Amino acid sequence: MEHPENDDKYKGLKVNKGVNDMPTVNPYLKKRTPRKRYTADEFVSGILDGNITILSQAVTLVESSLHEHQAIAQEIIEKCLPHAGKSIRVGITGVPGAGKSTSIDAFGMHLINAGHKLAVLAIDPSSERSKGSILGDKTRMESLSREKNAFIRPSPSAGSLGGVARKTRETIVLCEAAGFDTIFVETVGVGQSETAVHSMVDFFLLIQLAGTGDELQGIKRGIMEMADGIIINKADGDNIKKAELAASQFRNALHLFPPSESGWIPKVLTYSGYYGLGIKEIWDMVNDYIAFTKKNGYFNYKRNEQAKYWMYESINDSLRDKFYHNPEVEKMLEPTERQVLNNEISSFVAAKRMIDIFLENIH
Repeated sequence: MEHPENDDKYKGLKVNKGVNDMPTVNPYLKKRTPRKRYTADEFVSGILDGNITILSQAVTLVESSLHEHQAIAQEIIEKCLPHAGKSIRVGITGVPGAGKSTSIDAFGMHLINAGHKLAVLAIDPSSERSKGSILGDKTRMESLSREKNAFIRPSPSAGSLGGVARKTRETIVLCEAAGFDTIFVETVGVGQSETAVHSMVDFFLLIQLAGTGDELQGIKRGIMEMADGIIINKADGDNIKKAELAASQFRNALHLFPPSESGWIPKVLTYSGYYGLGIKEIWDMVNDYIAFTKKNGYFNYKRNEQAKYWMYESINDSLRDKFYHNPEVEKMLEPTERQVLNNEISSFVAAKRMIDIFLENIH
């Protein structure tokens, strides 16, 4: 359309033609091809061949809460189970800032250079407020993330630690079937996640720092008792003497605890994850522990106990899920809660009533 201002009667005015609107979609953008849908058998075949892309997609199915994804995930896990169980599982925990990611990068490269295949799984209890999760660990494991024999998988829990812990255990099965002979399970949070990790690993490693004041103050006794080895990071430069002092304090503290069920006496070592010092000694300690527990039968005993523990955990999770998703329970839960808050009935009577409703309406 021509601008009226360009008419002869408006001398001295000239409006140029505008520029045509550019398309909002990049014209060079190719249409995304839909991801191929694999059958359970195709997934298993790909995992056993060590295909990382198919393994990643299978782990995504395991982590999904959709019913149809869970059905295929369980079929994949069952078919992978006979090929699992041959790895060494190491749990790694430590106070925030202890250098877990840097250490895992250094430990992992040591193992890969020795010819191992490593999977790193992170248990990350997501934010209770936002349900979000940072999952920044992969960016801090610079060397490992470039290795073809390393698989790094952070898993957000979306508020349920039990849920992510169970899914991490199932992911371990898939990684072992894919040929990974060493599995690291890292706890990103502190607290209950340590107990969950301890229940799925063979060796539990606690990373500590020196020079932070009272060395024993920042760690719970329960975590100290779970540890099969304690390592003091950042033992380099001016910090070496502080690290040695911290190590001797931890050794003295460990003498106060009752002997471990395995018969193993936990060791305390110093190292530097950043400079890669003392890494070999740490893995010699892990190998000594594995050899020691395999010899006295504790290794297989612990794995059997863990399998039993996760069976009962799965039963509890499944029952809880069925209870809260029962239509009759959903209908009566809020009115019953109001009665409890108004002191019309006790919590115990309310609980019994809700369970009775559930049992009457199981389909």
